Amino acid sequence: MTAVCDPVPGRAKAASEKFNIPYAYESYEELLDSGNVDAVTLASPIGLHYEQGKMAIQRGIHVHFNKTMTTTVDEADELIELAKQKNVKLVACPGQMLRPLYQEMKRLVLDGALGTLTWSATGAAFGQYHERESVRQGDDVLTNINPAWYFRRPGGGPLYDMTVYGLHALTGILGPAKRVTAFSGIRIHEREFRGEKLPTDMDDNTFMVLDFGDSLFAFVYGSASGALPDTWSPIIFGTKGVISGKNLNGKPIDYPGREIAEKEGELALLPHVIGPHRKIQEAHVFEDIMQMVDWILYDKPTIVTAEHARHVIEIFDCAYRSAQTGQAQVLRTTFKYP
Repeated sequence: MTAVCDPVPGRAKAASEKFNIPYAYESYEELLDSGNVDAVTLASPIGLHYEQGKMAIQRGIHVHFNKTMTTTVDEADELIELAKQKNVKLVACPGQMLRPLYQEMKRLVLDGALGTLTWSATGAAFGQYHERESVRQGDDVLTNINPAWYFRRPGGGPLYDMTVYGLHALTGILGPAKRVTAFSGIRIHEREFRGEKLPTDMDDNTFMVLDFGDSLFAFVYGSASGALPDTWSPIIFGTKGVISGKNLNGKPIDYPGREIAEKEGELALLPHVIGPHRKIQEAHVFEDIMQMVDWILYDKPTIVTAEHARHVIEIFDCAYRSAQTGQAQVLRTTFKYP
């Protein structure tokens, strides 16, 4: 890692000193034009990802996007096409299907272990997660990060931030969806962070039904508060049983590394999460970044693709449109499956 960038005065410098990073910038353009980077990872507010990603791609710089890559399918289309023109590699979080557990769930589904699939569910709740994150409770420039953008347009709301994990897993296991219908709105109009009132103008309560074809449906949600049990990972029902959590019909699913995962967590099974990396926060993001690094250095493509990310983004994009129009929306994107 050669450089870090943040527009808040002093934050990039403090991070560079703490982690021994050679260069620090407050200007993103200056970072891109410095000649010091071959690739960037974008951890900025989601609503900025499209413009910041485009700026890097135009300069021939590879990009890793923290979720989500963009907020609309049209933006995702543009970045993917531009990357092809510039011979730039894009990796877009979250790489849920790198996990051996989800790969085994996919195999079970394809092998018919559940019989005829009937329906599925996944989702997540905002709660007060971001207001209470430990990284936001300090008094210095690295630990006083305001979460206001999570509740604002564009890019705020629980879909892009949290539901994205379960939906990447669900579509990775079942394949691309075909249609979506939804209800959506703002339930909590104002939040509070360390005594400051934070207005909400982005939907925080969205409930979707996805159509995978042949009457196979899924319930997907991003709520202001309150989550169904075990729906961070998909629950998948069929005529011969159910996958819930890490179990098939109530019995543990056997998959490579299960004993290690039981002791150290699922992230310990990711290919680059070894040694000290098993102790870091957000190790799954580190893994996705390293997927990009391997692709750049060794021409080793990854399953953490921009095309899969685009499909999930389109589902969210169309869900909001469905809620506005009262009409089911047909999805036009797909990705490599199985």
